[in-house]
Amino acid sequence: MVTDIKSLPALHDYKSIAQEQIQDFRENGHVLIRNILSTDEVAAYRDVILEAGLRFNTEKRKLEERDTFGKAFLQVMNLWRNDEGVRKFALAKRFGRMAADLLGVDNVRIYHDQALLKEPGGGPTPWHQDQFYWPLDTTNTITMWMPMVNIHKEMGMLAFASGSHKQKNVFDFIISDESEPDYDRFIKENKFPQVQCSSMNAGDATWHYGHTAHNAPGNNSDSTREVMTIIYVADGARVAPPANKWQENDHQQWLMSKPVGELVDSELNPLVL
Repeated sequence: MVTDIKSLPALHDYKSIAQEQIQDFRENGHVLIRNILSTDEVAAYRDVILEAGLRFNTEKRKLEERDTFGKAFLQVMNLWRNDEGVRKFALAKRFGRMAADLLGVDNVRIYHDQALLKEPGGGPTPWHQDQFYWPLDTTNTITMWMPMVNIHKEMGMLAFASGSHKQKNVFDFIISDESEPDYDRFIKENKFPQVQCSSMNAGDATWHYGHTAHNAPGNNSDSTREVMTIIYVADGARVAPPANKWQENDHQQWLMSKPVGELVDSELNPLVL
């Protein structure tokens, strides 16, 4: 597929967020904001993102041959570096301004993007906290999770443990079958409400802090759950000492091995605003 990049919507206009939504995000660690993209804007970008995700996907095993994480979704990262259409989407000022407003900061930088394609029959995504993987010295991190097709709960809708972000990093293990019962126990002991909406339209998005515990059921539909995510970190954040081997990998892969203590400002982490 060949796309005329100039014809893609710029997505640089500002869309305000209600103060109540900002307060809900900071208190609960997540928020759903609808209609961030119009129907026409989704239509313009959906094929661009899907085509790039499939083109750069390296997972060739059949679904039944993969482990739990592999069954959860096809995951393709940093597409903005490899596809000009996705770059235009990922660096959109509309999204960046919303991320900054939710965090209460002046500007944000890209940590990385992810296309997450949960295939029909794809397995559940166990409870986890994203920031376990990130060697960053700030809690001001946020993920935009945007379906590019209309989705419902049975397709693998995210569920959040409200308030869990206030505990920061809880466990020292990766997302897996083994992590699920420990997170279940943690969520129940702390009486965190579990919040999951029943449906989202293409162009809606959830936003969550890096420390907000979340999971998703398997995809029990006959359609692929097409989701694009962008992870942002507040401008001014610095590289923290990697606390585990996965953070060491992220340090090399997404922060270009910048020395500990230096600003997160490599060419892989551009300012958005």
